[in-house]
Amino acid sequence: MPGNRIVAMGHHQPSRVLSNADLEQMVETSDDWIRRRTGIATRRIAGEDESVTDMAAAAAAKALAASGLAPAEIGFVTVATCSAMDRCPSIAAQVAARLGIPSAVCFDLNNGCAGFTTALAGADHALRAGAARHALVVGAEKMSDVTDWSDRRTCVLLADGAGAAVISPTEAGDDGIGPVVWGSDPTRGDAVRLRDSWQPKFTQEGQTVFRWATTELPAFVEDACRRAGIATTDLAAVVTHQANLRIIEALTRRLALRDDVVIARDVVDSGNTSAASVPLALSKLVERGEVPAGAPVLLFSFGGGLSWAGQVVACP
Repeated sequence: MPGNRIVAMGHHQPSRVLSNADLEQMVETSDDWIRRRTGIATRRIAGEDESVTDMAAAAAAKALAASGLAPAEIGFVTVATCSAMDRCPSIAAQVAARLGIPSAVCFDLNNGCAGFTTALAGADHALRAGAARHALVVGAEKMSDVTDWSDRRTCVLLADGAGAAVISPTEAGDDGIGPVVWGSDPTRGDAVRLRDSWQPKFTQEGQTVFRWATTELPAFVEDACRRAGIATTDLAAVVTHQANLRIIEALTRRLALRDDVVIARDVVDSGNTSAASVPLALSKLVERGEVPAGAPVLLFSFGGGLSWAGQVVACP
């Protein structure tokens, strides 16, 4: 069966930078406390007139342009988001309209912070089944809309942005997207949530998430590598959900990685952008040329649900 691969990436971030010093004026916190607990120095915050659709479309337009495909060649569009206020039409349908994609299947996917890698697997499966020829997968969030700015434990984490990928078929036997490892533990679903409301606010049990991510997820990461036919020592880069730097570093320390492996730490400058964090970080690595084209990259995201999804991909 022919495989698929990511052929192009794109990303977008709002222009406004919110620093730790700015947060010191908004809530009882300090730059030192934020850096020690989260590793975050700055984050990007969208203005009132910049929506999830705006950011998703901007990132998607860059990815589509980089792919060299015409809009009419895209047959599958999905946007992973948990913060979009529009229920219908979907953000994906709005993105397709803005990009001139005429007749693709369009839908949004909400799997919290695990959304992008879940959506990527769905697109990969759809293309393998012949349901479309090319796919556009976007992760986009305006987490500032669901941030409780009075909660110093969570408001220092969250940020806005979008990342996008175009998926296309490869020659038979040349598989650029490995088998997905995914699942959830719904018994701990309350650990990360948006409280029920037409104006929901993000809450989480930080220690629960930290222990879960650093003790249980390494086995799933290793399984994703095994299913792709490689060892963790073969990875050229690791792009996990940019939850916070402590989780990223604790998780990657538990993996057998080479000393020269590139570990995405975009959270330091971009904050936690939920479903946007993996494509945003990967797009930046590709843009900067930090990972050779075709090299194996682990994508792994996790969060609300508690859910996880990950796969090994060939670097675009």
